Amino acid sequence: MRPRLRPRFRHVVAAALAAVSVLALTACAAIPVDGAVRTGQTIKDESLSGVDFRPDKPITGSDQTAILRGFIAAATGAQDNYAIARQFLASDFSQQWNPRRGVTIRDGSGTVERADDRELTYTLTASATVDSEGEYTQAVRPTSSTLTFQFTREDGEWRIAYAPDGIILSPVSFDSVFQQHALYFYDPTFRFLVPDERWFLARSSTSTRIASALMAGPADWLKGAVVSSFPEGTQLSLNAVTIDSGTALVDLSSDALRASTVDRVRMREQLSKSLASVATISSVSMTIEGASLSVPDSSGANAQQNPDVDPRPLVDEDGVVGYAASGTGKVSKLGGGVGDTVAGLDPTSISLSASGTTAAVGNRDGAVVVRGDDHLRVDAREDLVAPAIDDLGFVWVGQSSDTRRITAYGLGGDPHQVATTLPRGDLVSFQVSRDSTRALALIQTADGPGLYVMAIIRGSDRSPTSFGAAVRVQAATGDAVGATWVSDTDVASVGQTTAGPNVVRTTIGGQSSTLPKPDGRATSISGGSGGALFLRMSSGSVLQSTGGGWDTTGVTADVLGVQR
Repeated sequence: MRPRLRPRFRHVVAAALAAVSVLALTACAAIPVDGAVRTGQTIKDESLSGVDFRPDKPITGSDQTAILRGFIAAATGAQDNYAIARQFLASDFSQQWNPRRGVTIRDGSGTVERADDRELTYTLTASATVDSEGEYTQAVRPTSSTLTFQFTREDGEWRIAYAPDGIILSPVSFDSVFQQHALYFYDPTFRFLVPDERWFLARSSTSTRIASALMAGPADWLKGAVVSSFPEGTQLSLNAVTIDSGTALVDLSSDALRASTVDRVRMREQLSKSLASVATISSVSMTIEGASLSVPDSSGANAQQNPDVDPRPLVDEDGVVGYAASGTGKVSKLGGGVGDTVAGLDPTSISLSASGTTAAVGNRDGAVVVRGDDHLRVDAREDLVAPAIDDLGFVWVGQSSDTRRITAYGLGGDPHQVATTLPRGDLVSFQVSRDSTRALALIQTADGPGLYVMAIIRGSDRSPTSFGAAVRVQAATGDAVGATWVSDTDVASVGQTTAGPNVVRTTIGGQSSTLPKPDGRATSISGGSGGALFLRMSSGSVLQSTGGGWDTTGVTADVLGVQR
């Protein structure tokens, strides 16, 4: 393929690991004009990735294998609706093939085998897929798929008479032509913005695809845990978002007229945050069917995005519970009586609320809620995992022997049994996201560690009622030690191997990376400030990583706590 410099380019569609599926949102649109007439000129869908791939066209006299491999390679050329790839197809099939239905990301080059005189199979190992809504799924283990292609002769040349919908890309090509974007929805209290990661082709129409996907609602696994301020049925009036001097002009359908003043402010906030990943956009202006829409400068918006924590590790060291300073290791005790109360419980785990006034503590007697000078044991069962606290007034407790049920206790001790769809195994850790909308569960199974994210569904009184479907993400290998939220999009897990701790950081709805191995044995992991990670070793030393290697902090801890 011959790369040619142009603006920047990337977007996503997906395929199942054993078959291709899905579609990407349409790219063409029209620019509104003055008056009642709702027509406009077609927008050219150009690359924004910095490289516009120009794959090779079919070569005269090519055999079926060469045509097949050329067709697969041409998936990098999305320009003109994959015009070059269509040249490898028979004329009566060319317009039937839907390249935007799915993307499979393959490892290696794939194997071509003959099935018949006019039929070849292509076997690949899929490392990930992106579905029709731009949702990325990483294969926990490499998955083999076999696709069938049929051939015919046209003007003496072999052409493909049948091919599965969707495209196949190598990881390098995928990273060159697709980009990750977060759609933002609200938690039910409207205090937090919750990201829903999607992948789209990096083309000039990306802003249109982002806005359309936002109005279509959250991914299925998040439904019930997050809300949107757009009235049901709202969509783009012209299927186009245009950009004028850095302002995204978003024209909505008349359904948006049902939005209250506060909802309109929140609609703009959702659009602004979701479109912020498009470099050419700095602000958003909304209209309805071409008419101006009055939106106050503020009024109920400004929800928190990716809430951060104290940059110091939360520890219990020699009976002092608080934040430890890097270098000196000196611990500043938690105030309001919380530090003394927690220390007096001889904790084995600590989970502290964002306000610092409430904590969930695990110890030999079970799970305890601490509120200032007061404490209440809420669960005395055996084999409990470290309890987690959210910021809606609940402490979450699970048993290592039971992955199918988690108990959420109100701060007064009232229990709420919440069933899960987690697979059976040994529950190792359970944590709640800082926006209180999602849960992270690490399980040790016969096949190794399994890491799952679930939406938390709540009733009108904010009490938990159920979990959404358990979505598996990449976990560390070895013997499962623990898992943690790193940010609103990233999680991390640690497993102990014979070569040392294996730490894997994963973006929910995105890719994963393995961090360098520190020496020794890890006992716990916790998310820090700005996406940093803390790792407690069996010696008590606390290490820190900001994405590269591990640095010593000078802090030692009997317990490494979890901050919200």
